[in-house]
Amino acid sequence: MNKQTVMVAILVALALGAGGGYWFASGIAPGALNTAADTEQERKPLFYRNPMNPAITSPVPAQDEMGMDYIPVYADDNKPKERKALFYRNPMNPAITSPVPAQDEMGMDYIPVYADDDNAGDAPAGTVRIDPVTVQNIGVRTAIAEQRTLSRHIRAVGRIAYNEERLSRLHPKTEGWIKELRIDKTGSPVKKGDILLSIYAPQLVASQEEYLLALKNKQILADSPFDDIRQGAIDLAKTARERLELLDVAEHQIRELERTHEIKKYLHIHSPFNGIALKVGVREGQYVTPKTELYMLADLSKVWVYVDVYEYELPWITVGDEVEMELTGVPGRIFTGRLAYIYPYAEARTRTVRVRLVFDNKELLLKPDMFAEVSIAASRQIDAVVLPAEAVVRSGTREQIFVVRGTGKFEPREVKLGITTDGVTQVISGLQAGEEVVTSAQFLIDSESKLREATAKMMESLNVGQGANNSASVSDDMSMEDMDMGDMSMDNLSPEKVK
Repeated sequence: MNKQTVMVAILVALALGAGGGYWFASGIAPGALNTAADTEQERKPLFYRNPMNPAITSPVPAQDEMGMDYIPVYADDNKPKERKALFYRNPMNPAITSPVPAQDEMGMDYIPVYADDDNAGDAPAGTVRIDPVTVQNIGVRTAIAEQRTLSRHIRAVGRIAYNEERLSRLHPKTEGWIKELRIDKTGSPVKKGDILLSIYAPQLVASQEEYLLALKNKQILADSPFDDIRQGAIDLAKTARERLELLDVAEHQIRELERTHEIKKYLHIHSPFNGIALKVGVREGQYVTPKTELYMLADLSKVWVYVDVYEYELPWITVGDEVEMELTGVPGRIFTGRLAYIYPYAEARTRTVRVRLVFDNKELLLKPDMFAEVSIAASRQIDAVVLPAEAVVRSGTREQIFVVRGTGKFEPREVKLGITTDGVTQVISGLQAGEEVVTSAQFLIDSESKLREATAKMMESLNVGQGANNSASVSDDMSMEDMDMGDMSMDNLSPEKVK
């Protein structure tokens, strides 16, 4: 078989293949093409919008003019004064040149807007419909709003302090001299009734003498036939005894005086409770007056703990809440107390509110001015609709979420929020339990939503006052924020571009 015969066979086979393909296409393709054409005829565009600026529209298909100047090519770049362009080249395709200055036409087709689009139907302004593939590529995640009881543990750093209700400052009731100082060191432990010091005071000696005379007079007049005289003697003895009590003479010393009728030159000052001596203000032989502070004593069986709570945590706590505390100096031990008081003012520097806690300290392990880690088990519980905190988009004074209305369809909705705890936020109004909300990539959706909302405003403006024959129109009531979102349209986010 020669070469000519082979070439003829090949040409015949090609002709038969081309004819068969034409017959197959003419028999099947027209039906599919007609279906697509019918579908396109059913969806009639209302208008066309500029892909870069949704405020610009056209009633007919158009292109956005984004011309780029051709780049001049010079013969010699080292002589700027004699520079004369040889020709001009296309910046996007160097093979295309022009002998005179020109522009590259990079027009982008206007995007058709149909009657069944979200921004043209009954859906709220700003409702977004995104292709499922794009939804997956931009990483949209959702969560279901649920109704549950909220509670919280508030953690803070506390400082242990003295219990102000268990502090005592001892002053003498009269002038005198210190004879014996039994507690003479700061920090010394004392027990209730312990003798702290002995004091000599002329007024105390004179008061003892008066009491003894009153007792003797009462005994002599006990058999008097006159009731007034007997009662007067009794009242005089009673008054003399009360004077000794007011001068802080110990009860056991008064009873001893009544029994022995011997005047004591030195009287004792006793501790009113168990505690420690925070301050020793005198020494032996020192002359003292009622202004002199002899001791400052503190009862450490109960201590206070001060904690600063932030303003957003205040709605959770109430007086009586249980508190747990841990100290570095007492490892492995958890102390339990209660919240006793919430101060009615805030700290100016820290912008916090101080609360006071009370703890038992019978073992004296809690020492004033120690720091501790505190956990307040807030007793207040709130039954509320909650959603993940990251689902909220905060834009200026607005708080907004995106609710899933269907496959790839997202509705923007303003909500009123309450408290936030453990990663969830309370929704006071604007959302019902069981609705699905977007928790990620909502900022991209928000950009598209603003774009759709701008388009809805523009359509309303067109229906009111602008003619349909204008090639481009700008809505006066659109904000600059709406106009700047054109380049974020989800229509331009193809899977290839997202990747």
